[in-house]
Amino acid sequence: MLTKIDTALTRLLPIKFPIIMAPMFLVSNTKMTLAAMQSGITGAIPAFNYRTDKDFRQALQWLRNESTAPFGINLIANKSNVRLDEQLKACLDFKVDFIITSLGNPEQIIKACKREKMLVFCDVIDAFYAKKVEDMGCDALIAVNAEAGGHAGNIPAAELIPMLTQNSKLPVISAGGVGTGEGIYQKIQAGACGVSMGSIFIATPEADVSQEYKEAIVHYGANDIVMTTKISGTPCTIINTPYVQQIGTKQNWLEAILNRNKTIKKYAKMLTFYKGMKALEKAAFSATYQTLWCAGPSIEYVHAIRPVQEIVETLVNEYEQAANTESANIAV
Repeated sequence: MLTKIDTALTRLLPIKFPIIMAPMFLVSNTKMTLAAMQSGITGAIPAFNYRTDKDFRQALQWLRNESTAPFGINLIANKSNVRLDEQLKACLDFKVDFIITSLGNPEQIIKACKREKMLVFCDVIDAFYAKKVEDMGCDALIAVNAEAGGHAGNIPAAELIPMLTQNSKLPVISAGGVGTGEGIYQKIQAGACGVSMGSIFIATPEADVSQEYKEAIVHYGANDIVMTTKISGTPCTIINTPYVQQIGTKQNWLEAILNRNKTIKKYAKMLTFYKGMKALEKAAFSATYQTLWCAGPSIEYVHAIRPVQEIVETLVNEYEQAANTESANIAV
């Protein structure tokens, strides 16, 4: 196996391999993140995975005690996150190695982290938002493409990566659609400095989600991924189970009206977000197909429940094979 893959991402953090185990709501935990850190990659956890500030701080302390390797936290930057101030303060207190910002204006987060010399990576879906966060002083772009799980972008990776590398001086981390080492190699050749990948790590012993959720990751594929607006009001990818087919993927007429009304839109979105998160929470840990299981198209590459370290080893070996094949083709 390769000893290291040298990119801007592996130099920034530093890590051996340019892979971030993406922050997944209700799925990511300290066990998964530690396994990632011990495997030569890194991981990030959504701050929202912890109900209280005490629980969140205990998780940060545990990771700091267990390893000196870098890890990150995902913060939701928009107004629906009423706990942002306390979450950010905990990250600052523990000097979290990097923050990934999502869904909102990250200026407050970037300014606070810059004072503590902490890295900030911002989710972006196009060059317009990339320019905004670059001007704010972030350190890297998470290029959320159309193949991403969760809240996906609108632009395919093949278009988004060159768009961002041509219009920004920041390192670009591709997020979405990658489930193999060959896919990682292709993204790096396209101009990315690494990848953020989550769905392929759901079916692991380290994940605390239900066995049914893990088995769904194994048995469903890319064609079974659909978008829903029922969770947060923003389109989100889920597995198209029989239950999802029954309830549909679009907001009902009342939800749609509430989300269009300027006066109450903010509060309607907060309510939709809360209801959707509760639905995901019930789904992740209950043993029933009456669930909403969040995942992306990269579940196509998951064929068994395997430990995090084994998955990383496979990815790195596949990356090396892809690089060797490319070199051999050039030599010929």
